[in-house]
Amino acid sequence: MNIELINTGTELMLGAVLNTHQPWMCRVLAGHGYLVARQAAIPDDSKNIREAVREALSRADLVITTGGLGPTSDDLTRDLIAELLGRKLKLDASVMAHIESFFAGRKRVMPASSKVQALVPEGATVLPNLHGTAPGLLLEVSPGQFRQSDGPSFLIMLPGPPRELRPMFIEVVVPWLKRQFPQSVAFASHTFKTTGIGESLLEEAIAPSLQPLIASGLEIGYCARIGEVDVRLSARGPQANGTVEEACALVRRLAGEYIFGCNDDQLEAVVIRHLAERRQTLALAESCTGGFISNRLTNVSGASAVFQAGMVTYSNKAKESLLGVQPETLAKHGAVSEPVAREMAEGARARSEADFALAVTGIAGPTGGAPEKPVGTVFIALAGPQGTVVLQRLNSYDRETFKYVTSQQALELLRRTLAGISTSAS
Repeated sequence: MNIELINTGTELMLGAVLNTHQPWMCRVLAGHGYLVARQAAIPDDSKNIREAVREALSRADLVITTGGLGPTSDDLTRDLIAELLGRKLKLDASVMAHIESFFAGRKRVMPASSKVQALVPEGATVLPNLHGTAPGLLLEVSPGQFRQSDGPSFLIMLPGPPRELRPMFIEVVVPWLKRQFPQSVAFASHTFKTTGIGESLLEEAIAPSLQPLIASGLEIGYCARIGEVDVRLSARGPQANGTVEEACALVRRLAGEYIFGCNDDQLEAVVIRHLAERRQTLALAESCTGGFISNRLTNVSGASAVFQAGMVTYSNKAKESLLGVQPETLAKHGAVSEPVAREMAEGARARSEADFALAVTGIAGPTGGAPEKPVGTVFIALAGPQGTVVLQRLNSYDRETFKYVTSQQALELLRRTLAGISTSAS
């Protein structure tokens, strides 16, 4: 089948907001055996929206739009598509009740403009939005209206905010898609999430052993992002499940130490889960990451059961007073050093009474480096029941990327320790 995505939003075209919908939706669809044929990002104006939707409907079995369903003057998608399809907009009582309940439940006054979100094109199916006010909308487009076809095509409009779109897509759109367009050929897919190894090295480690399976139909896809590499294994046909299962077993054997999860797992959630299973706790002492590791951990539901405390000790004075780092250690070795990282971790563990404590201290740049400690130098320490280990890394990136990569390395050090996997200390 032919699927096309249209992401609307002038903010996307100005570069003010990153278009995260396209890679996420394509990845979810591919995981179920549906490939996106085209994707377009367009600004919020009537001409572009009309043309993009009309062209997509002339080719596709399914067109999915994102954005433009809100209550403000630049939210044009619903009105323009209704006009394009020749459908009148009518107030939907159930949607109106949901919007009123949404504001009442938060003890907020509902703006009058919010009522526009309850306008639904004739013949549309409402897709409930449990995380916001704008519903998704599903419309069937008659054969011949935009393309010559024996059967209808479909158009789905989704709200723009990811916190609203993603649950709706997973819980409503994907099940509908599998019912409406069932796979004629068996499809199986599994994605491994890895960290601590580059894309090329990972391919060298696993590809040779997978060649016989590739020859029989296995497809391998690699997706590299900052601090992580995904490996997607998929196959079609009667033997799809067996082929993917055999490939998974090989990848686990060849690269298991780098695999922290699968599909949509996040490293911070995996760490929280491991700590919870062991009934152990964690504290953090952050300098160069400025609380970023704490932020990642507290984004995980259930973190409060294991996360004791996070201290951002950016100055030497804070390292001394909050963590007990010795003044002479700072004077002799400097704040960015193995001894200071060690004392930070051990001080955080002792003062929080946590089972484990992670500490990071480094030079994020672009200033502050020296020949013996260039920009990007970072020390990561983990103090635990079996002692303290310190890693030295060189993360030569911009400040934001430096913070993310460092947080990834720190969480991976903890994950490996909890899993009993060896770490390379320096």
